[in-house]
Amino acid sequence: MIGEATSSQEDCLYCDGGQLLVEMFEWETFLTNAGTDELGPCGATSGQASSMDELRKALRQMDPAREPWGRITHRVYDFGTVPDDWSRRVIFRATLDLAGSVRFERTDR
Repeated sequence: MIGEATSSQEDCLYCDGGQLLVEMFEWETFLTNAGTDELGPCGATSGQASSMDELRKALRQMDPAREPWGRITHRVYDFGTVPDDWSRRVIFRATLDLAGSVRFERTDR
């Protein structure tokens, strides 16, 4: 019957069951232009290694003279809540050198 079936996510809001958390790794690229950073290609994946590969590919397609750099952010999404900065942590910073190699540096933030 219409209206009688509810989703498991809705039911979970009222129960003591397990939480529905989604872990994502967001990657972003930036180009430095006249002292400011312009956002370039970006995306998100559910795996850290996949996000590193995507960031590496995007940085290698950019002009090294424009000082491209990128970062990977780990974020946890909880069903029914608005994402905030507490659930967001920058875990890697990446730079492209003049030879076209991407260097990853783990951050503490």
